[in-house]
Amino acid sequence: MRALDRIALILGLGFLYGPILVLVAYSFNASALVTVWGGFSTRWYGVLLADIPLREAALVSLVVALAAASLATVFGTLAALALDRGGRFAGRRLFTGLIYAPLVMPEVITGLSLLLLFVGFGLDRGILTLVVAHATLGLGFVAVIVGARLHGLDGALEEAAADLGASPARVFATITLPLIAPSLAAGFLLAFTLSLDDLVIASFVSGPGATTLPMRLYSQVRLGVNPEINAASTLLVGLVTAVVLTASWLSGRKGLA
Repeated sequence: MRALDRIALILGLGFLYGPILVLVAYSFNASALVTVWGGFSTRWYGVLLADIPLREAALVSLVVALAAASLATVFGTLAALALDRGGRFAGRRLFTGLIYAPLVMPEVITGLSLLLLFVGFGLDRGILTLVVAHATLGLGFVAVIVGARLHGLDGALEEAAADLGASPARVFATITLPLIAPSLAAGFLLAFTLSLDDLVIASFVSGPGATTLPMRLYSQVRLGVNPEINAASTLLVGLVTAVVLTASWLSGRKGLA
């Protein structure tokens, strides 16, 4: 790599991750002023743990993310199977477009559309609408990941199992499912991450008692940034980073023994 390429890489990474590193550093600031370094301290993490509204918002985010990721994994896998194994069927292009639309559609449009849908069905906004909205957001990503794995599978394994008398359900359970298991886990973790850090869609479809952690942080930031928010953001960044790295590792595996 040439020196100019190295410099460009360093500058690019610094531009992307420099602000995050500053945020993490100032979460350990002993001073109550976010722009004045007062020495190393973990006091704001203790303050964060004692903040009941933030803890409740974090619990809501975790519950919604787990439920939404589970739904997205199930329906995303079914969609991937339909597209990869269903052959040519009536409405295939429309079905494909509907599955992949949330990947490219602005979140404002997605959130507004879902809000109008829930209002049309008379659903009260809350945990349920949050779960459905985030599952809709993550479904397309799961379908892409699982679909790519299905496309690369060796069909001879499934054909051999079928020739030996295994039913389609048994072939799927004993051959296909173990081979795509890492992709299922990666899709679940990606959908979990998308739900955990979503703010725009949640702002449209949430209701009383369904305030997520990003919404709570955003409402507090509007009144001014303090080291407690830095601490909460640092924990959120750490969790998302761990989930993304795990998902990347799982998506690179060929299958489970």
